[in-house]
Amino acid sequence: MNLLDVSFGIFAFMPMGWIFMAFVIIVECLVMTRWLLPVWYNRRIYGVTTLTNIISGLTGITISMILNGGWYLVVWLPWVSNNEIDLTKKGALLSLIIFYLLAFVLTLIIEIITNILFLRNRYAKRKIIEATIVANVISYAVGTLVLYSYSFHR
Repeated sequence: MNLLDVSFGIFAFMPMGWIFMAFVIIVECLVMTRWLLPVWYNRRIYGVTTLTNIISGLTGITISMILNGGWYLVVWLPWVSNNEIDLTKKGALLSLIIFYLLAFVLTLIIEIITNILFLRNRYAKRKIIEATIVANVISYAVGTLVLYSYSFHR
């Protein structure tokens, strides 16, 4: 699929990018709700999780723009394709993994802080932290599988 063989900055502004991001947010909403309550849907948790992901995404885009001179097409989500990185070069894979882990940790920090701010009156802080970590591990794992299976297909 050549449509998916682009950087995330381009993909994010395509309809498939919006569908993918909605899918990731829905996965996180389901996991957050299930972890905090024994149900699959809670309007407040879905709203907070969606808002938290928007805040995290906008923060990532802003940080990326600051770090790369204002070029908005390089987003901190380290999804790249074989157009941006050559895995045959020594150290390329290690650099990608380090970048990916840093983006994951920064995402966790932002989402844990915002989830605690919005949910602390209803749920224990420890439970919010656990739910955020589990939701992000699952969404990153699924997202990584989906995105990288297409990104280096040549």
